[in-house]
This record gives sequence, C-alpha cells and structure tokens, in this order.
Amino acid sequence: MGTRGAVTSSNYLASNAGFEILLAGGNAIDVAVATGLALHVVEPHMNGIGGETPILIYSARENRVYAVSGQGYAPEAAKLDFFQDQKISVIPGDGFLPATVPASFDAWVAILSKFGTMSLGQVIRPALRLAEAGFPVYPRLQRNIRQHAQRYRTEWPTTERVFLYDGMAPEVGQVLKQSDLANTFRKLTDAEESKGSDRVAGLRAARDLFYRGEIARRIVEFSTKHQFKDASGKPHTSLLSLEDFAEYETRIEGSVSLDYSGLSVHKCGPWSQGPVFLQQLRLLEGYDLRKMGHNSADYIHVITEASKLAFADRETYYGDPLFSDVRLEELLSKPYAEARRKLIRMKKASMKLQAGELRSTIRGKSRGSSGGDTTHLDTVDAEGNMVSATPSGGWTWSSPIVEGLGFPLGTRGQMFSLEPGHPNCVAPRKRPRTTLSPTLVTSRNGAVMAFGTPGGDQQDQWTLQFFLNFVVFGMGLQAAIDAPSFHTSHFPSSFYPHDAHPGSLHLENRVHVKVVKALKRRGHRIVMEGDWANGRVTAVHRNKKSGVLSAVASPRFQTAYALGL
Repeated sequence: MGTRGAVTSSNYLASNAGFEILLAGGNAIDVAVATGLALHVVEPHMNGIGGETPILIYSARENRVYAVSGQGYAPEAAKLDFFQDQKISVIPGDGFLPATVPASFDAWVAILSKFGTMSLGQVIRPALRLAEAGFPVYPRLQRNIRQHAQRYRTEWPTTERVFLYDGMAPEVGQVLKQSDLANTFRKLTDAEESKGSDRVAGLRAARDLFYRGEIARRIVEFSTKHQFKDASGKPHTSLLSLEDFAEYETRIEGSVSLDYSGLSVHKCGPWSQGPVFLQQLRLLEGYDLRKMGHNSADYIHVITEASKLAFADRETYYGDPLFSDVRLEELLSKPYAEARRKLIRMKKASMKLQAGELRSTIRGKSRGSSGGDTTHLDTVDAEGNMVSATPSGGWTWSSPIVEGLGFPLGTRGQMFSLEPGHPNCVAPRKRPRTTLSPTLVTSRNGAVMAFGTPGGDQQDQWTLQFFLNFVVFGMGLQAAIDAPSFHTSHFPSSFYPHDAHPGSLHLENRVHVKVVKALKRRGHRIVMEGDWANGRVTAVHRNKKSGVLSAVASPRFQTAYALGL
C-alpha cells in the first residue's frame, strides 16, 4: 500500500522497473510502460516487443476510460483464398505464417505520448539494463527453454545463440543476457534523442524507426527470405510487407462497459474476448451468489454454466468490429441474458456449445488450445490515473528470433477462423480476436480498481472469480486472489489446434472434496489441478476517501510482485 502510487506485475523484476519510474516521479502511464518493456525482457517465453498488448487506461484529467488496441493486424496478403489455395484449413500456431504486425511497441509509444509525462529513454532504461547486464534465470523460464531446446539447436540458430549455452538450457540462477535486444532498445532511444527536447517528436521518431525504418526492414527481410517448418508440417515465410508496417497505427478507442453492483466494469471491444466477462456478469445478475456461498457446489456450477454460455457467444459472434457487425448491445442486454439464463439447469452440467440467437446476425461455426502464456501489469497513481495491460505474443518458443534484433514475431494470427462469413474470418488488415483481456472498474468517484491475468481463454474466468470474491463476498484484495479458483475448457480453444473438452471443469485441489463430489454428480467432468495452479492475477485498487493505493499479486508461480509508494 501507498499514497503516491502502486505497481504490480507477473514478474518481480518488472514490477521493480516500474517502481523505479514511480520513484523518479512518473505517473501511472509512465510506470506501466516501464513495467511492460521490462516484462518483454524478463519473461521472453510469455511476451515480447514483437507481440501485442491490449491496454485499458483511466485518465483522471478526462474522467474517461480508453481501450488501446495493442493488437496487430493481419498482413495485406493474408487473404482467405491464399489459405484455401495452400490447402491450409487451420492457421498454424508457430513459425512465420501466423505473424501479425507487432503491436506492443506502438501501443507503449501511443499511451506514453497521449497520457505519459516521460521520454522513452527514461522509461526504457530499466528494461535496457536488464537486457544488457542480464538477470538470473528462474525455474519456469528454464523449463521453457529446456522444453524447446531441441528446436533451437536444429532449426532456429538465432534463438539458440541467445538462450542456449553450449547447446544446453541455462541453469537456474545463471545470468541471461540479451545483447541484441539491448541494442534494439538503444537504437530506439537514439532515434528519440535525435529530436532534442521535443518529447512527442522524439517518440514519433522512435516509432518510425520501428515501423518505417531499419527495424521494419530487418523484420520483413528475415521473415520473408527464411522458411521454417511449422505445425502444418510445411515450411512457410511470413506474409508481412513494409507497407503493412508503415500503415499500421494503434487504435485508441472507447471501452465496452456494464454496470454491476454499483460499479462500471470496463473491457476492450470484441476484437478481444473482453466482452465475455460482461456477458457472464449479466447472466449472473439473476442469482443470489452470496446466498449460495463462496465456492459451494451451487456457486461453482452456476459460474461454470454461465461461462459456457458466454464463451459460446464469443466463439460465434466476436470479431474485429471494423470488419464485422458484432451486436454487443444485444449480447449485453438484460432480455438476452434472461433468455439465455433459462438454459442453465442447476442439477445438470451442460455438454453442448450453445450460442444464442441474435436478430439479423450471421452465425457461423467457430473453432476455437492453449498455446503459450501471457503476462500482466497494473498501475495507479495519486492523481487517480490507472492502467491495466496484458502483454503477450512474441513468444521465444513459437517463432525464431529475428536476426540482429533480439526478439521474435508474434503468432496471434492462429486465432483467425478460416470459415467464410465468420466474424473472425481472416482478412487483410483485420485484427484477430485475441484472448488478451485487461479489466478496469470505475465508480462515480473515478477509477476503483484494475486487474488481469495470464491464461489465454481462462483469463475472463479467473478474473471474474477474483472480482466476485471482492465485490460480492467482501474479501480483501489478497484473499480474493488467493481463493481457490476453477475454469472450464468446454468451448473450442482460441489457440491452435483449437481443441475443446465438453463438460470439463478444472478445479484447484484446495476446493473442498465434498464440493468436488457434488459437482461430479451433476455431470461435470472434473480435472483436478495443483493447489496453486490457475493463473497469476494481479490488481491495483484506489480508495478515494482515504487516498490509499493498493497493489496485490498472486503467489501462483512465485514470480508476481506488488509494490506501493
């Protein structure tokens, strides 16, 4: 807790990077950018600067929430008939073919320019130091490198040179240095400094180097001149062009929101899975959750059944609203939820994927496995500014590192459907429907809290439970995060190969055995997880009355950390 600011993220070194900027006088946006850039360095298997970062920002000055579409679009060459001609029925989850334009860096520049106070050189300094001087390898990073070492040795020499030592994964505690990534950071700051004291012009110069200059050229040259075999069994280059980079621009949009228990809950639009959180809340309005009891059989059952219905709609209706007519007003309406709620049977788990019927909307079948992971950060300052961001993509294990730049491309294009007419069907310059889903909550007194988690399709299940723990059951922030959690993988996964597990219910082992037995009797196909297996929720909270700013982090995986000033 503190009164000047607070920061939390999925990694202690990244949280410390943000805290360094907080100490230097940065606002919540400056702190968020520093934390995010550091996450690109210290969690390279979870996210990277070549990936994507959807962001929600509450601007205290404007009393408004913004959604920042840090999700890159498909290349101009990514036409449906290309995949049909190539006899590709599912876009692979690795290699170059699913690459979209890297979005993270532009998202950071966009929010720093519009809402921040510091230069790129100031906020990138901790990340540059971590890349250049290195940091100790921790167990989960080591396991990931070890898991993919064979591919690095035999197929991806640019990745091998960074992450393997004499062909082997580094030991836990060994210092990992990323000199090429540090050099990329330094070139970006050099471009900024070339514009002198004009902060906005400097940020634009750094951005132009990435999207119109040397960095874009090197990415396109490397990814179009080299072929690497992917999950399709065939080698492919990327479809990216210099024009795709030059014409890309981060969209700063309005959020999608819903009122629940006197609070306004904000999410990104249907180019993300964010509205599914709101659909779940709307369905759950019809139940007395507190009376059911926290993590009782009734409670877990009704939450799970509501999730199945909401995610069925996600699979059927969500897509980039610039290309598809996504009927969010109807999907979030009370009459629609009332009709959908009738499908929930309190004594029997559903086994079908049941999307709702919308007026004059084209429905399609969607495929929709958990590939990699993600990371998350939240920040708040004394003025009341608040940020929730979910960096992901650009995973070191899913695409080779670009020669000389120190980072790989993202593979988010795997989330596109290849079914003609589907709202999420691939198209040039279209955003794939991403799983990344930050959350921000406001009241009449401004921002109240921001939170999120890694976890692909599970993000809006685990964070929903955290939110309900806090709002409905009155738990403290840390207790709300620490409570045993659960999720279903009933619906098709967003990740290649898009498998589904109808009726599944994953429970942390700390759920009471009597509850587990009762859920089995209702037909749930139970999968028991570890005691602390589900997600890494982090959150910040602002108490307007006392002025106290709080940050919390999940103990799961033992790397997330919160700091207050």
